[in-house]
Amino acid sequence: MRLIPKHWRALAAALALAACTPAEVASDRLPKFVAPPSGSHPKVALVLGSGGPRGFAHIGVLKVLEENGLKPDLVIGSSVGAMVGAMYAAGVKADELERMAHQLNVMEFFDLRSLAGGLSSGKAIQAYVNEKVGNRSIEALPTRFAAAATRLSDHKLVLFNHGDTGLAVRASSASPGQFEPVQVGDQFYVDGDEASPVPIRAARALGARFVIAVDVSAFEKDTPAGVPQEWIDKDARRLRQITKEASEADVILHPNIGYYAGYKEAYRKHVIDVAEQYTREQLPTIRAKFAAAGLALEAPQTASTDLIPSGRASR
Repeated sequence: MRLIPKHWRALAAALALAACTPAEVASDRLPKFVAPPSGSHPKVALVLGSGGPRGFAHIGVLKVLEENGLKPDLVIGSSVGAMVGAMYAAGVKADELERMAHQLNVMEFFDLRSLAGGLSSGKAIQAYVNEKVGNRSIEALPTRFAAAATRLSDHKLVLFNHGDTGLAVRASSASPGQFEPVQVGDQFYVDGDEASPVPIRAARALGARFVIAVDVSAFEKDTPAGVPQEWIDKDARRLRQITKEASEADVILHPNIGYYAGYKEAYRKHVIDVAEQYTREQLPTIRAKFAAAGLALEAPQTASTDLIPSGRASR
């Protein structure tokens, strides 16, 4: 069958990617967990959850929190939350993340073999993240950061807070069925979503005094009739896991960005806008919770109360 132009563009992107995948990481730069020094408890932890392309909604949340003075001491991310979180911890501002989201070519993250139905290695994610964080290791980022991944041997949650940032995010984002498990040392890792979609307990375990978590998962009540049972089961599993940890967060932000997800630019813009509007509406609650904890957010700098036109996400 003759390839139409968009397929040629996808093929070209994959071929270009195959030529620039990252080199192997030196043993002294392998991601690992290093216990923080005694007494170095973070004041405010920001936890960003999993969700694939739904994770573009994190940017809308970050825009509002940032302009209202939220300065986390610790960022923890699971899956796409690790990707967004790593760049944010590196000092990439929310408006720049939004610009990057609009310009993103999602095909950059998939290998040539994925066009034939195979699993992607995720090396492109590693290269992309390392480029955006200036090739700095996790411990060199200006804000403390940890990527949550699932260890394949026992399905336990593992945090990476030292070592190669891109490789840690790649391991955290290795969604089964789309990406190969990622080897770090003598262990293999898959998506952090498998063990903890929104790793709130991990933030508490690192001593966070105040935890604000962002959940971008679909709402159970919005599940359309006729969707694959596999999706229903995965959503139910996520809900159980998030519910178990939810009580340990001081604030949980859960914007309803619709059930279906997609990769097109219109979808990215839609979920960012919806999450931004939702977070603006939650500001009184956020401020009250901060005040109750003896903390405070700065006065809004450029906040807008304009309503965002409603839209419909598509897969």
